[in-house]
Amino acid sequence: MTSALDLSAEFPLENDVLYLNHAAVAPWPKRTRDAVVRFAEQNITVGARDYPRWLDTEQTLRGRLAALIGGVPHEDIALLKNTSEGLSVIAQGLSWRDGDQVLISDQEFPSNRIPWQALAEQGVEVIQVPVDGDNAEQRVIDALGPRVRLVSLSSVQYASGIRLDLAPIGAACRERGVLFCVDAIQSLGAHVFDAESINADFVVADGHKWMLGPEGLALFYARPEARDRLRLRQFGWHMVAASGDYDRQDWRPADDARRFECGSPNLLCAHALNASLSLLEEVGMAAVEQRLTDTVTVLIGELKARGAELLTPEAARRRAGIVTFRLPGEEPQSTFERLRQGGVVCAQRGGGVRFSPHFHTDQSVIDRALALL
Repeated sequence: MTSALDLSAEFPLENDVLYLNHAAVAPWPKRTRDAVVRFAEQNITVGARDYPRWLDTEQTLRGRLAALIGGVPHEDIALLKNTSEGLSVIAQGLSWRDGDQVLISDQEFPSNRIPWQALAEQGVEVIQVPVDGDNAEQRVIDALGPRVRLVSLSSVQYASGIRLDLAPIGAACRERGVLFCVDAIQSLGAHVFDAESINADFVVADGHKWMLGPEGLALFYARPEARDRLRLRQFGWHMVAASGDYDRQDWRPADDARRFECGSPNLLCAHALNASLSLLEEVGMAAVEQRLTDTVTVLIGELKARGAELLTPEAARRRAGIVTFRLPGEEPQSTFERLRQGGVVCAQRGGGVRFSPHFHTDQSVIDRALALL
């Protein structure tokens, strides 16, 4: 981490706010607020005079997102509204046959369940594979029967915090000709991620959690071979190859991932998310991951010392930034309410209380939250 970087200045949270909810919606860094203010100031003083420069910022964002998932070509990155839209583009874009199957886990957030269940009218069956305990990856691989067309998994489960080893699953999918889709919203910005090393065909993630950005803008990555298998369901001026030739009557979709962006870009969110990612880039994802891992390790140890029951796996390789727990003899709702009244911003998920600090979370925040237990 850059030694001169003052994280307390980047995250000037009020003293009575103990923020442990990055797995839901994260606070912005100061630089992100500043970027939005500058963008707003330009809009009220010169309007869209500098629109080409705004587009340069958008291209910088694409490059940062491409780097964040392992250095894929930025042409393979589309900017969509949210994770649900990205997964729906895949679900509605593929050609399905009656009897096809989609594999997901039994712990998916609705974003990575409903788009596949909505294919039932086309005869597609959704198989939910249990991922609790050991050998979750092998259970997914063993479920790859002849009717499975696609596997879609969250890299980290939103409630339990279970982190899957995606590489063997991706390898098995590629070997069998099964498409592999990853909902990476609980990983990107928290842990080092490499789309190509896990053989991902698609990666989707909104920017408002661990990437520290606003709601309303999501990464959508499609490997070129997989991208060409998606039938387009949305059309507009922006997704065509000659997007600047407004008088042209004959058109075709853009060759790259821009084909999934049918209309005007969300440049306000692009400026914000680009600024947020510049912080992660400055710190370095390896340093972000290590600091978050250290914080979570301490948090788990302190919770165990207080007799808490962990619902998140304790092994480092099976967890990320989420720690879900419950206290013996107390309903999670009561624990959550006590924490809320004490200023802790957290969530009630998966039968327990979910803490989700980030790399910038000061140990004093952890200590004060734990004292309320």
